[in-house]
Formats: sequence, C-alpha cells, structure tokens
Amino acid sequence: MRERDIERYLVRRVKELGGEIRKVKWIGRRGAPDRVVMLPWRLVGNVHRKPLSVWVELKATGKKPELYQLREHERMQRRGMHVVWLDSRETVDALLA
Repeated sequence: MRERDIERYLVRRVKELGGEIRKVKWIGRRGAPDRVVMLPWRLVGNVHRKPLSVWVELKATGKKPELYQLREHERMQRRGMHVVWLDSRETVDALLA
C-alpha cells in the first residue's frame, strides 16, 4: 500500500475517534516524523483509554525508516516522546486500539 493511502486512512480514523492530527514540517531538521496524533480520553468496550499523543512516521507497506530518521526518532524517544512508524492499515488500527 502506498504511503499516502495509509496517511489518509490514519487521518480518517483519528478524526472518527474525536482526535486531532497535524502534518508536521520541520525546518532545518532531517528525519523528523510526518504527523502528530492527539487523542482524547475515550471508552473502548468497557475500558477507558488515556489520552494519546504520538509522533508518527508513515511508510509504504514493507518500507522502513532511513537510518537518519531512526536516529532522530531515537533522540525524541530519549526525551520522552512516543514515536512510531506505520506501514499498513493494520498498524494504524493497532496504534489506535
């Protein structure tokens, strides 16, 4: 699946869940994630889910982030940021479950 199709799916699912999603443009910084997802408290079945804020790197199915992207993601994670990369509708659904 193409990256843009996965991105469109992510945007639609986040909005369906009452969340916000932003495309991120980093000036002077290579390798930063593509999007930030923000979900409110929500009820899933009988379970309350805490708010979720996560940085998302999107890739076409089967593709992995480049080494420079992984380094930037690791820098962010060391500072407490939640960073994931998604390459399919299934990985989107798993993140938002």
